Amino acid sequence: MALILKILFYLYLCAGVQGVLQLTWLPCQFIDERVSVNEKNETNTELIYRDAMLQFGQKGDAPLNPRSITFLVIGSKLDLRRYIEGKDQENLECELRKYSPTDTHVRWPVQEPNDYNFWFSVTIKHTNGLFALTSLLRQPSVRPSSSQNDRNRPAISDRDVLTTMVVTVVKTQTPSLKAGIGVAKKLHCQFAVDHKGPNMTVEWNAQFHGERRQLFSHTGRTGHIEGQGVDFKSLAGGDASYTIPYTKATSKGSYICSVLVSPVFASVDISLQIEEPPRVTLNVGPVLTLTLGQDQKITCEAGGYHPLDVDMVWHKNDPVVSGQRVGAPLPTVLTNTLLSSHKHNSDMTFAVTSFFYLTPSLSDSGKEYTCIVTHQSLRMPIRKSFVLNVVEPTSWGFTFIVAVLIIVLLAVLLVMLRILHQGRRNSHQKPY
Repeated sequence: MALILKILFYLYLCAGVQGVLQLTWLPCQFIDERVSVNEKNETNTELIYRDAMLQFGQKGDAPLNPRSITFLVIGSKLDLRRYIEGKDQENLECELRKYSPTDTHVRWPVQEPNDYNFWFSVTIKHTNGLFALTSLLRQPSVRPSSSQNDRNRPAISDRDVLTTMVVTVVKTQTPSLKAGIGVAKKLHCQFAVDHKGPNMTVEWNAQFHGERRQLFSHTGRTGHIEGQGVDFKSLAGGDASYTIPYTKATSKGSYICSVLVSPVFASVDISLQIEEPPRVTLNVGPVLTLTLGQDQKITCEAGGYHPLDVDMVWHKNDPVVSGQRVGAPLPTVLTNTLLSSHKHNSDMTFAVTSFFYLTPSLSDSGKEYTCIVTHQSLRMPIRKSFVLNVVEPTSWGFTFIVAVLIIVLLAVLLVMLRILHQGRRNSHQKPY
């Protein structure tokens, strides 16, 4: 039985891999550029969005859609389909662009001696955020390209078939992440190149509010390493994942994992958001007892949250019907509430207080007051409640009469005890 299960599991894995490799085409959008020079000798670039498709096959294959631009991806040491998770094409977004390398005079190691290269970049994303990847495609050509933004490229018509090969892939399974404050967070990044060689550099950079700073760099040619956060041993297997050891509010931003293999450069961006939920407290207990006419300041404090925006509202309701689903009255929203200014904490979290002054009436007794706090880090709002108990004040005249009666009763009791004690004493002194 165990052997049968192993065979079925193996067949399942093979079927999954085959399902991915059976992907024969992928609809894409090719973002072309039209460059012109105006009368003031200024260069204008116009983006043109054109229909295209990635078609996986062999050199010389006929296009599956003759009415669109076909990027025919033929076999190389890298199969782009292995990096595409799932075969549901409707959840994949594909974008193609022309790519200009840093130095067009550098030959790619696996190209033919008489070949020249035109380059394209392809970005594929899963709409559910499962992954994002950037790949570079090499189009061998007998026509040399110019180092001036590839202006020597031949024009691409709507029915052209461009035969290309995958030369590098950079992928992340964490294109968008959320994290709290004070936790370790791993940013996934893997890469692959169609050849082995020392001329490769792996870098991590962080960008926030326009400021860019380098986190890690490894140069294969010299072995020089700057920064931390990447397991050096994993780099040899194509794993360049970066770990933030302790997240802070300042950790939010865009993280770029990039791989440079001269003369091309590929990267993926990872967006990290820092969200810390608020801690909500009331200044009263679950039950608040007030005397009719007595004022009480009620405060609801939300603290330790990030980012800044938080919404606070007070509701008043009858607890007897609070759990009733059908016919339950809607809660009353208090309008006499005030909000303090935001307090900035040293760890870049925030705090704010919502408060109001409660002067209850007898009809308010038994009512439930609820502070509701909403923040983007919360799946459900935080609710903190108390029940109000209102009692009538005691009359001073009634209190005085009761006090006088108690004093009189105590005096009578004292006199009676004296008389009783004196009578017992006299009975003991009488002669026989």
